[in-house]
Amino acid sequence: MNRIKVMPEGFPWTEAQYRKACDVLYRLRDNGYEAYFAGGCVRDLILSRVSPDIDIATSAKPEEVTRLFPRVVPIGIKYGVVAVIWEGQCFEVTTFRRDYDYRDHRHPDRIEFTDAQTDAQRRDFTLNGLFYDPTQSQVIDFVNGLEDITNGCIRAIGCPRDRFEEDPLRMLRAVRFAGVLDFRIEPQTMKAIQAGFQDILTVSWERIRDEIVKMFTGPKPAEGLDLLDESGLLSVVLPEVQAMHGVEQPVEFHPEGDVFTHTRLMLSWLEYPTITLVMGVLLHDVGKPATFQVSDRIRFDRHVEVGCALAETVCRRLKFPNEETKRILDLVGQHMRFMPVQEMRPGTLKRFLRQEHFEEHLELHRVDCLGSHGDLSNWIFCRQQLETLQTEEMRPRRLLGGRDLIRLGYIPGPQFRQILMSLEDAQLEGQIQQYEQAVQWVTNQFPLRKEGG
Repeated sequence: MNRIKVMPEGFPWTEAQYRKACDVLYRLRDNGYEAYFAGGCVRDLILSRVSPDIDIATSAKPEEVTRLFPRVVPIGIKYGVVAVIWEGQCFEVTTFRRDYDYRDHRHPDRIEFTDAQTDAQRRDFTLNGLFYDPTQSQVIDFVNGLEDITNGCIRAIGCPRDRFEEDPLRMLRAVRFAGVLDFRIEPQTMKAIQAGFQDILTVSWERIRDEIVKMFTGPKPAEGLDLLDESGLLSVVLPEVQAMHGVEQPVEFHPEGDVFTHTRLMLSWLEYPTITLVMGVLLHDVGKPATFQVSDRIRFDRHVEVGCALAETVCRRLKFPNEETKRILDLVGQHMRFMPVQEMRPGTLKRFLRQEHFEEHLELHRVDCLGSHGDLSNWIFCRQQLETLQTEEMRPRRLLGGRDLIRLGYIPGPQFRQILMSLEDAQLEGQIQQYEQAVQWVTNQFPLRKEGG
């Protein structure tokens, strides 16, 4: 057998990853089984994209794989899937199979072990139905996947409607692949999505969220939004965003058009954003449709407060962790605070600039400006302040604490927080720098009550 363990030039994997994957594949072949690299890792190989995992498809049944390797985890043995742990790395090894019926819209009710060509036909899209034989340095293509990759096309294998009825999440995966790879969705595949997009509601929100996260944290989040909208999926997974269509804005601030257009333009300025940032961008104006009114001009009174409530609803629906939800709501809630930033008192400004994850707030403001009027003066001002201010100016050493206030005669209670916050403001504004000044400032600003007073 031709044993290639040195990774060919141009492969997007690491040398160690490739060598270990070959070790697993060759052990299967040495024992008389057919085995190939399979699925997404082959797609990424052809596209020169880094693939996090190398999966292997084989004629060996799960019990036969288990006998060949010292560490095997039966992660889906009912479906012919095991995880082989080899030199500290995990490889998913799946037996060639044919699937029958998907009554739970995710897993086949029954499988039959078969050959590589039949196995390829059960997969979702042609670009994911490819195998790679490292012994021949050859892609094995039973589904015309190579041609579709060359043409930048997402095409369901076989009948698109059948593939999506088996697992409706595949509709969202088609949109995600097309957006991330900058591919088009083949017309019949898109028609099947548009006819059955409501079926996505049979999928768990955790699985939907994971696809949305992959889509919007990729290189082209705006294209992902376009495809979600075109496919109809946006109306059921993010109806609050779809509601932005046609909501006019005052032209003097938003010459670009309606709220949806503004949000889409903001996304176009992002590349590989964090999930909290991109969700903050998506939802920052989600309160505008509900607060739209025309008086002297178009206004959106309280759209931030309404937007925070709607954004929380979205985050809870998509099952985001509490910490991520908090960061997203913070971005939505504070996006208008940049407007008066150059007029802020020094203490207020420093508190604003030093808050946790401020880099995300600043980036949201940047793309907010670029997606509308284009005036970056407040963004530039904040950047300059961050470069100029020293750490001790932003976070001065506390001069007094609660015990100091007690020694001065103050009674512990809610007023302590007010006193200490006011004292820090005075420090941030440069009014006091020493302990003695702090004591005098506190006793002047918050005089103690005299007995019998």
